[in-house]
Amino acid sequence: MRPSLALKTTGLFFALFFLSSLAGCGVQSIPKALNQVEASVAEVTNQYKRRADLIPNLVNTVKGYASHEKETLEAVVNARASATSVKIDPSNSSPEQIQKFQQAQGGLSQALGRLMVVSERYPDLKADRNFRELQAQLEGTENRITIARQRHIESIKQFNNLVTVPPSSLTNSLFYHHDKMAQWALDEAEQKAVEQTPEVQF
Repeated sequence: MRPSLALKTTGLFFALFFLSSLAGCGVQSIPKALNQVEASVAEVTNQYKRRADLIPNLVNTVKGYASHEKETLEAVVNARASATSVKIDPSNSSPEQIQKFQQAQGGLSQALGRLMVVSERYPDLKADRNFRELQAQLEGTENRITIARQRHIESIKQFNNLVTVPPSSLTNSLFYHHDKMAQWALDEAEQKAVEQTPEVQF
């Protein structure tokens, strides 16, 4: 009886040791990292949606003062439609998919920039309370987008480290078979833009 009890105790000890070893080798951390990537990309897209939701009100406000700036207003509306139609799948993202998403959002950023330049020509528009509030909300949203993207970049880096660096990469190859995720990279023009805090001039 005693040897049997000793074997059971030893077996239980090794089972606990094995489970704790797996926990330290990515069994839990890899799924957690994947969840974090998905959460961070959801936050990025949420902030872009917030920006898109502000645009119709902004366009209508500008139209009230500068309806003849038709070309600029149409460019913003079209860029918004393009940006909202491109989606990104965090679990199956490719460099091409990320680039397409960024180009659509970058096109909207450029169109909004042109709209802000137009607004500078109209003192009455600049003084409009609704326009100033929308402009301030837009500035805050741009800052949130920058922060959300930085967090997303960091979460992808952590996930990629887990699936490519031992010992967790061994766990990945045995159990999960996740590929390294494409990293979010900004083009040169966008990088310059995000390094500067958006200015709101009243």
